[in-house]
Amino acid sequence: MFPRISRLGARLLRESRAETRAGNLLNSQRIFFQDHVNRHSIPVVTPAVLSMRNALLSTATSGDQDESSQAKDKISVTFVNKDGSEKTICVPVGMSMLEAAHENDIELEGACEGSLACSTCHVIVMDVKYYNKLEDPADEENDMLDLAFGLTETSRLGCQVIAKPELDGMRLALPVATRNFAVDGYVPKPH
Repeated sequence: MFPRISRLGARLLRESRAETRAGNLLNSQRIFFQDHVNRHSIPVVTPAVLSMRNALLSTATSGDQDESSQAKDKISVTFVNKDGSEKTICVPVGMSMLEAAHENDIELEGACEGSLACSTCHVIVMDVKYYNKLEDPADEENDMLDLAFGLTETSRLGCQVIAKPELDGMRLALPVATRNFAVDGYVPKPH
């Protein structure tokens, strides 16, 4: 970055010396300043910025999007409850499974509210194909999973499983019990 700045500075110095000889220094500085402002004050809107804006403002921009783009912004996830009953929900891309469960009245506790301080949002990914599409768990998640009841090879914390298009159709089983060291027998309420 510094070589670029020094090249720019050298060029400006050469130009200003040449213009000083012609008596136009004040005029060139004004033009340079205006050109700099004009070039750098226009906001850059890339496709990534647009998609982030649409994701963050999905309810505000839903009228601008067609039905097919809305379908791509959500995935289908099936939760298998402790009693074996199933509930299939649509989860917005970018949302954690813990948040999705709470919004859809699925009994996934999440005592620490997704701060990686408990294992009460433990879920079991039922298909290894989907488990392999997830990012590897961080050390903090593995530490909390060590405390989880009924740990399996495909166990993850629901707060760390984030919806993305390649997870469409994933099935998550809720373990038959959780370990909440704060309150035994606590019945969770969605946040």
